[in-house]
Amino acid sequence: MSICKLETVALRKEYPGTVALNDVCMRFEGGMVHALLGRNGAGKSTLVKILAGAVQPTSGKILLDGAEVSFHSPRDAFDKGIVTVHQELSLVPDLSVAENILLGRLPRKPGFGGLMVDWERTYDRAEAVLRSMEVRLDVRRKARTFGVADQQVIEIAKAMSYEPSVLLLDEPTSALAHHETEVLFKLVRQLAAGGVTILYISHRLHELKHIVDDIVVLRDGNYVGRIAMAESTPEKIVRMLFGEDIPLHRPSDLTCEESPVLEARNITLKNRLFGVSFRLRKGEILGIAGMQGSGRTELLKAIFGAEPFDGGELVVGGKTIPLPTPALMKEMGLAFTPEDRKGEALVAQLSTRQNLCLAAMDRIAGNGIISRTKEEPFVRRQVSSLGIKVADSEQPVSSLSGGNQQKVVVGNWLNNKPGIMLFDEPTRGIDIQAKRQIFGIMWQLSREGISSIFVSSELEELLEVCHRILVMKAGRVVGEVAPGTTDFKQLLEKCIED
Repeated sequence: MSICKLETVALRKEYPGTVALNDVCMRFEGGMVHALLGRNGAGKSTLVKILAGAVQPTSGKILLDGAEVSFHSPRDAFDKGIVTVHQELSLVPDLSVAENILLGRLPRKPGFGGLMVDWERTYDRAEAVLRSMEVRLDVRRKARTFGVADQQVIEIAKAMSYEPSVLLLDEPTSALAHHETEVLFKLVRQLAAGGVTILYISHRLHELKHIVDDIVVLRDGNYVGRIAMAESTPEKIVRMLFGEDIPLHRPSDLTCEESPVLEARNITLKNRLFGVSFRLRKGEILGIAGMQGSGRTELLKAIFGAEPFDGGELVVGGKTIPLPTPALMKEMGLAFTPEDRKGEALVAQLSTRQNLCLAAMDRIAGNGIISRTKEEPFVRRQVSSLGIKVADSEQPVSSLSGGNQQKVVVGNWLNNKPGIMLFDEPTRGIDIQAKRQIFGIMWQLSREGISSIFVSSELEELLEVCHRILVMKAGRVVGEVAPGTTDFKQLLEKCIED
């Protein structure tokens, strides 16, 4: 019998207008990996924040090794051996990898009043952590110079450096490539074998059989139940997650016209894109598949003008655009939802209302005067049509769950009435229900004649959602497939084949 490492007793968290956790009682055993699942807004992130010391509960208890503990800050949780890897990146961009991994704990040289950092020991310790993860990164480079996947690895390395007794992983693989995910799984299994209690939040249900021992489910702030992974089935898990709700299924009425609304001709971006050409049809959902680093994100940024390309041209609505810029492409009816919603799509300090109105500000405040009265119908329309779960649109957008934040990103651009949507990993870090809602948005846009380009690392999503899928590798389009005649295995082989 495993020793009970972590327990919550009648844990409750109330916010104005909502109960995020409703007297939740859970037990998490040492030496096991527990999947913590729930729909968007179910209370998972709230529970993790409480256990991490970032948020204080309204009532209830936390027991660690049978003794009651209370955390007033993340430092309190660290001191008790509870370490969290949050879904949203929390790196200091202009500090080095080593400084981020050992933030607040940099080794000091003897003497000098402990004011002098021992940089060699700092770099050695950071490199030792990365070696234990079988990861090679330049620890002297600034964190901002790495892509999202590598930044996630740095976050995980920072957590590992604490040698935790309880590890909370909130969507740790959402930005990782397949081989990076395998490295993480190996580390998680090693930690569990050593007696560490691990809570693992993931919306990638196919991952669970490779890593978790049991599944614990929250729904609307309530504890639903627990099931051993060996006894679970996809149907049982979905029933626990959704209750009587029926997930959305792919519609059969999606068609697109033959006329192109966008054409890329030999787009070249130094060392990243090499002669990329394709056509996007009116009302089409065009998927782009490929491994991490294949050039998918670079292509979307080049199309939107965020990455000026070196050669080639775009044709949008019959108009040739040799040098696109974000302002010009927005004027041409394009919208871009980037992969990093926190860093590139949202202004965390602003309210949900303000974030929903940023892209359409010219349309809303035509005379240059911002008016909440004018903003209100734009906000109300998107909150209603996208099902954004927010008690008050004046709430900071940072207080919303990941899925609702993603809907705000999409709603912001829909308020500008685009003709072409560029979606870069729009379902990263959100649950099944929120994913289905994003898919439903794409399908409805298709019915309205609005075209979409959809980048996703989840190949199953592309096969389910898209009319057509382009395959990219090493900055080139190397193939095209039709979802109706291609399965997951075949698409994966096209993405990785030499």
